[in-house]
Amino acid sequence: MSPLRIAFLGCGFITRVHSRHLRGLRSEITASYASRTRAKADAFCTDFGGVGSYADYSAAIEDPNIDAVVIAVPPRYHLTLTLAALAARKHVLVEKPAFLCMEDYERVVAARDRAQRVVLVGENDHYKPLAVELRKLIADGVLGEMVFAHFATIAHKLKAADDWRNDEEMAGGDAFFEEGIHWLHLANSLGPRIVEAHGYRPPMSAAEGPDRRAKSMLVSFTYDNGAVGSLYYSREIPSLFRGLRLSKLFGRRRVISFESNGTFVVVRGEGAPRITFPGFSDMRGYRAMYRDFVRSIREGSQPQMNLETAIQDQRLMEQIYSNARIPNPEPRIPSL
Repeated sequence: MSPLRIAFLGCGFITRVHSRHLRGLRSEITASYASRTRAKADAFCTDFGGVGSYADYSAAIEDPNIDAVVIAVPPRYHLTLTLAALAARKHVLVEKPAFLCMEDYERVVAARDRAQRVVLVGENDHYKPLAVELRKLIADGVLGEMVFAHFATIAHKLKAADDWRNDEEMAGGDAFFEEGIHWLHLANSLGPRIVEAHGYRPPMSAAEGPDRRAKSMLVSFTYDNGAVGSLYYSREIPSLFRGLRLSKLFGRRRVISFESNGTFVVVRGEGAPRITFPGFSDMRGYRAMYRDFVRSIREGSQPQMNLETAIQDQRLMEQIYSNARIPNPEPRIPSL
């Protein structure tokens, strides 16, 4: 069977990440590159063994030799490019956050159904070995009755002044909207579903610097099985090894502790403690995500990370921001 022919729309950091992971799938996927500047597209094509390059996005979308596009530009442009690709009867993998509001998702669902094409939302964390392992443990009843869930992703990772993520019109929102969505999805995709969520955002730092975004959010939530949980997200707090943090799932039989990036999982409680290493070869889940994309296209079926799944996350995100509480600290009165 001939490889799936994809074209990346956008030649930036995330396209570089995708392309590195695709090196192990060259028998299944061939890649071309489109950028607003031909030289950049040519450079990516050379660096990653691509088969073609384009001087603009439209040329790639309209090329009959392209089966699917990967939309890897800032979120502000996702909707326009997705609709154009579907109108050209191309399959689409769109980076997350895919779209900025529920209305955008609804427009894409309608366009996908008219075109009868596959749209996969690029939530690689859904496919990473850690998520697969946690879903299996919960499905197997290892926890017993689930009581608490605690997710932590904390690191000091500031963006440069010229990074488009500093512009909320480009990114669609602050740091939690643009990146925290991955962690919100993890919390919402392990089996139990989140039915209610609340956001708590601390005041922004008074210190001036190049990263002007709000960079921290605490989310509390309730699952459909009655368990409650929390998600601590920050990109302005120092952390061990630049992001090493433990998260936990608490049940009445056992507790599952895991390194938030996926290096290990520890189960303790009834019986002897045990430690597992979910997997390092595809630790971030990119290759599994692309295999699901190819399979869905070949079979004419829905991918795991389809639009309907992403819509569940978007509903929670909108709920979090609609009720987000931003403390207003009282002024400090100096002592005499």
